[in-house]
Amino acid sequence: MKKIRTVSVKKSVSVRVPGSKSFTHRILIASALSDGVCRIENPLRSEDTLLTASGLRQMGIDITDNGSHMVVHGNGGVLKPAAGEIFLGNSGTSVRLLTGICAIGSGRYVITGTERMGERPIQDLLDGLQQLGIRATSVKKNGCPPVEIFGKTVEGGTVCLDCHISSQYLSSILLMAPFSVKGLEIKVVKGPVSRPYVDMTLEVMGRLGVTAHREGYEKFFVPGGQVYRSGAYAVEPDCSQAGYFWASAAVNGTSVKVDGVDFGTTQGDVRFAQVLGEMGCLVKEDDGGITVTGSTLSGIDVDMSDMPDMVPTLAVVAAFARGTTVIRNVGHLKAKESDRLGSVVKELSKMGIEAVCNDDGMTVAGGKAHAAAIDTYNDHRMAMSFAVAGLRVPGIQIRDESCVSKSFPNFWEVFESMYE
Repeated sequence: MKKIRTVSVKKSVSVRVPGSKSFTHRILIASALSDGVCRIENPLRSEDTLLTASGLRQMGIDITDNGSHMVVHGNGGVLKPAAGEIFLGNSGTSVRLLTGICAIGSGRYVITGTERMGERPIQDLLDGLQQLGIRATSVKKNGCPPVEIFGKTVEGGTVCLDCHISSQYLSSILLMAPFSVKGLEIKVVKGPVSRPYVDMTLEVMGRLGVTAHREGYEKFFVPGGQVYRSGAYAVEPDCSQAGYFWASAAVNGTSVKVDGVDFGTTQGDVRFAQVLGEMGCLVKEDDGGITVTGSTLSGIDVDMSDMPDMVPTLAVVAAFARGTTVIRNVGHLKAKESDRLGSVVKELSKMGIEAVCNDDGMTVAGGKAHAAAIDTYNDHRMAMSFAVAGLRVPGIQIRDESCVSKSFPNFWEVFESMYE
């Protein structure tokens, strides 16, 4: 159990966060499908991204870690049958993205994970692959992993895809689409949620030389017969991780600069800094990064559908704001690593904060928080978000603090660098 030290926090501090988890997943996959050797600078090495790398290795991709960078030996989209099940823990991104990649492989693949992963939906993606003639099924016939996929040559055609639960279904099919023979048209019939992640997928595809056409978020076309281009690629800092440090500034009235991030990124979570600005913080961007300076906070009414990973962090900040904060359009968070709506409400209530959730989001009333032992539900974002509360409230303890290894292995070291 991690006890957050209630010691003096520096009035002004700069921090550096690791490479983007979402970018790392996508660049690893695109590099594995490339026509040669790819060098990846600043990749995130975390439980989730290493699971993606492990899954790719099981499909015959040579990936080496040289400390400062990773080297991926692309095989031009030729994937070997996997020896045994591909275990991907509780990494929803790994499971969903690699499910689509297995469709262009050779032979039978079984993707499995933890008990919680066995409760996380994937049927809409399987339905999309089946429209392309791929045998892709839920082994337990419950619409969740484990999943069984039989890879084959994908001729192409049109897929009607429901993305109201996850945009990763769309990203999964986009990433494999260049290897279709005649090209793929994807029509999104519902959603997608978390739209910036779709932009990120298309950006990674473009960086590696793949052409894709789009009409907003409703229709996409990827010409067939393409291959990802090998080369050297860099992963930008993770704006999801930056959010915890901006939130720390917000609740403490201090200034925190996150180095190397800017509002030009396709990472939707960078907008969390602007949400804090709407609550009363001062937000400044310069060539070196983005700085948030805390001030008196006021509750807001906000649509968080484009940055759902920031919802637990915003809920914690809202506990220290005047008035009520309403968080909307994030009902799909119930199917994340934990039920991120119900879990956040429960832990805020332990601290004496009035919070309720519904099918769409949650409402948090600012108040006077007190000490509590916070359960994390094996969810990295719960641990890091509630650590922020500990900077203001003496006696906050984080249970199972090691769960941060899923996305930010050295979080506690960077977090404590803010102390005097």
